[in-house]
Amino acid sequence: MATNIIDWTDSWQDKLDIKAQTESADAISARFCEEVAEGKLPFCSMPYMAELLHDLDGLENYVQGFDHMLLLGIGGSALGARALQKAFFPAQDQPCHKGPWLWIGDNVCAKTLDSYLEKLPLEKTLVAVVSKSGGTIETISQYFLIRKRMQEKLGEKWNNNFLFVTDKENGFLREQANELSIRTLEVPDNLGGRYSILSAVGLLPAMFMKMDYRSLVEGAAEILSPLASPNLTTEALIEHPSYKLACWNAALMEKGYNELIFFSYIPQWACFGQWFAQLWAESLGKEGKGSQPIPAVGATDQHSVNQMFLDGPRNKACMFLTCDSLPDGEEIPQNIPDNFGYIKGKNFGELIHAEGLGTKMALSANSVPLIELKMAADSEESAGRLMGLLMATTIFTGWLIGINPIDQPAVELGKRLAKARLGADGLKEEKADLEAFLCNTRVEQKF
Repeated sequence: MATNIIDWTDSWQDKLDIKAQTESADAISARFCEEVAEGKLPFCSMPYMAELLHDLDGLENYVQGFDHMLLLGIGGSALGARALQKAFFPAQDQPCHKGPWLWIGDNVCAKTLDSYLEKLPLEKTLVAVVSKSGGTIETISQYFLIRKRMQEKLGEKWNNNFLFVTDKENGFLREQANELSIRTLEVPDNLGGRYSILSAVGLLPAMFMKMDYRSLVEGAAEILSPLASPNLTTEALIEHPSYKLACWNAALMEKGYNELIFFSYIPQWACFGQWFAQLWAESLGKEGKGSQPIPAVGATDQHSVNQMFLDGPRNKACMFLTCDSLPDGEEIPQNIPDNFGYIKGKNFGELIHAEGLGTKMALSANSVPLIELKMAADSEESAGRLMGLLMATTIFTGWLIGINPIDQPAVELGKRLAKARLGADGLKEEKADLEAFLCNTRVEQKF
């Protein structure tokens, strides 16, 4: 089996003080073993996987019996599904696609929801509601509206067109499932949304799209199972690519490199950039620490933001994603003007490799520390390896810079203030803060 490769050549390892990070390996290997044993890192050990795969097998005929899946979720409940859809189900974006179709309701947009309600054949649509807490207001409000329309359309059998992905025991969706006999899949304990792509959150839509989701899981397990071993040694940790990447990132942050470009030269994998951005930002952006993730896709962003990468502030590092085995594409004809003669007879697919190489060299020449992640194939197995690598790297980087990569306290404040604005019970302090904020005199100008 071909494996992915990390190219460290242009990473500036010789210019960074990584020794301090590697000296932390004893404590971090012990901590990782402890937290895996306590069930705090289920994305790594995946103790739930055998049962989940069995449950998905049992649901396959039911799920694939629908023409449409409407996934209701936000943040980590949707970003992984969209990344998988764009990477491995590109037919939906192509002309004359005949189904199945996955739609993702991941925002508060009345126009989009109205379109779903008016145009989707509801009797042929499975609504997958994804919220571990069961209380995500953006998702639950959509559920209420679609449930009403389903009840009007399908009568007593409306619940057959819903499936919840939520906590095993607690929360509103679990209560609804028990009360209304709605099918469910579980989100394991201690599995936050941004680490949940290898759970039912990502694998249910993958199964609907008839992806090889087992290879996705197997690829991730190849990366993560050595870390999940109770016999993880300091030496093994130091040599693991996820820890090396974490040491590199922590050392860069110490030198003021506070932006991290995720530059994908696998065009259909562009949405993995958004998935990674949430993973990295929500995990590490705390206590004035972390680095800002910047998703970019080649060759599109060579013509938009690359000028800033190359000639802006010297505070950026780059993870550069490539794959040599992308499709060759059509051959460019011979009867083209002579000033384009250098591409005569070349396959269209050669352009992305040439432009990727040019951009990588330009970034390195302009003092952007860069590591290249070379995918063996644009396959589910390679993607699983990439996701496992990045999730473990995120955990280790958080520990190296002294923050908790699992929580997201600042995000929770915004959620409470939004609920206060909508009149939720309690939240006395938030409502007082809201009143004071809204009473401020605004400084405004017409344009």
